[in-house]
Amino acid sequence: MSDFVMARPSLPARLWRLVVDVPSLSIGILLLLAIVGLALGAPYLTPNDPLDMVGSPFTWPGTDPAFLLGTDMMGRDMFSGIAYGARVSLEIGVAAGLLATLFGLVLGAVAGFYGGLVDNVLMRTTELFQTMPALLFTIVMVVVLHPGVATIVLGVALTSWPQVARLVRADALRVSRAEYVQAAIVVGMSRPRIVMVHVLPNVATSAIVMLSILAGNAILTEAVLSFLGLGDPNVMTWGSMIGSGREALQTAWYMTALPGCAVLVTVLSLNLIGNGLNDLANPHRGRSL
Repeated sequence: MSDFVMARPSLPARLWRLVVDVPSLSIGILLLLAIVGLALGAPYLTPNDPLDMVGSPFTWPGTDPAFLLGTDMMGRDMFSGIAYGARVSLEIGVAAGLLATLFGLVLGAVAGFYGGLVDNVLMRTTELFQTMPALLFTIVMVVVLHPGVATIVLGVALTSWPQVARLVRADALRVSRAEYVQAAIVVGMSRPRIVMVHVLPNVATSAIVMLSILAGNAILTEAVLSFLGLGDPNVMTWGSMIGSGREALQTAWYMTALPGCAVLVTVLSLNLIGNGLNDLANPHRGRSL
């Protein structure tokens, strides 16, 4: 027998291989890390409060060293608004995405494994939520309840979980027929324990892929609500910056373009991560960008 043993590739080599094989995941992570760094470093990168009037109105980017990205029509620092707005956007995106993913993951796994009446009831409920216009439902919730970050997160999560539930249910149907699940039933393992131990870990991959997509949708929804004046008035968000800048769109387009680019880059990074994770989960993947 040969004494030759193939050495395991080093961590840098494996990371480089990942970059080459799934460039969309690498690019998405780098973009998202930049946004996260901006959000976490906001108190250190700018001394100005995003809601305070600290300069002359309509200062264009690059014309005043004190205001890197200029000021808006009220003299508020644009860079400060974008940095602190990243915090709110990421908070809403992550919270709404996690809540919708966890809820859809559990319901989809239970429906796919139990089948029968349980499956019918849960899927009919899922279809009921899917028939609701997502944005309209969220607007109604924000109008009826107090406008705030928590209300937006709840509204977005309630309209997003059905996508995860239907996707996970399809995987759970496949997993429920697997030999190890049938063996667990034969030895007398309870159904709730089978769902927790065998079903959920094997259907979580598709839910994790959906998490990044749902987080991006949540950020877009928050931007739309803030643009319409239905966001939290006590915090600065990218949507509220876009909404206030539309009044001066012809004379100071940067007020709308800068926060709009921030939304674009963040949602793009999350979609790239989702595509990359989907490629990793697919054994017959091709290279993606």
